[in-house]
Amino acid sequence: MCSSDLINKRVMGMIEKSERDYNDLTRKKATVARDRSKIEAVISELDVKKQETLEATWQKVNKDFGSIFSSLLPGAQAKLTPPEGAKSVLDGLEVKVGFGGLWKESLSELSGGQRSLIALSLVLSMLLFKPAPMYILDEVDAALDLSHTQNIGVMLKTHFKQSQFVVVSLKEGMFNNANVIFRTKFVDGVSTVGRTDRKSVV
Repeated sequence: MCSSDLINKRVMGMIEKSERDYNDLTRKKATVARDRSKIEAVISELDVKKQETLEATWQKVNKDFGSIFSSLLPGAQAKLTPPEGAKSVLDGLEVKVGFGGLWKESLSELSGGQRSLIALSLVLSMLLFKPAPMYILDEVDAALDLSHTQNIGVMLKTHFKQSQFVVVSLKEGMFNNANVIFRTKFVDGVSTVGRTDRKSVV
């Protein structure tokens, strides 16, 4: 056998191996392309679901936000709206507040108490989207006047009928809407707790 025959067999073996490798890579490429198409389809489907879920959440939270704020500050309106020029809620949301149908340009135009009510309304409206059985509020009315404190108590009763609230407050306005009141006071230098049931409060 001459050396040329050995070279030809060696070359043919290399060619056959290269063809096998090429065919294997071609199959793998086709598999990757199919998997990519499936992944892109899933991503598109999830994007649609995300958009629909965000839209539904925004609609519900926005409605409750306006309702709660109007309860806390009668005659005022509040809403969550996409910024000017935004295409959807995915671009973000802005808080808008209006009094007597006139919408404020900025929240900096509001008083400290009004901003507190806006913050409280926004937090509670998000909590109302999926209500929990119990909430604890610690002196959320500390910076508010008596009328606003009373409005908070009324709002909690009307908007969170299925939830229980433990509210820490130093103002009588909040007590008027409580079912049970626990009062702390010093008796002979000792801190004591007294309970008052208000069954007439619904």
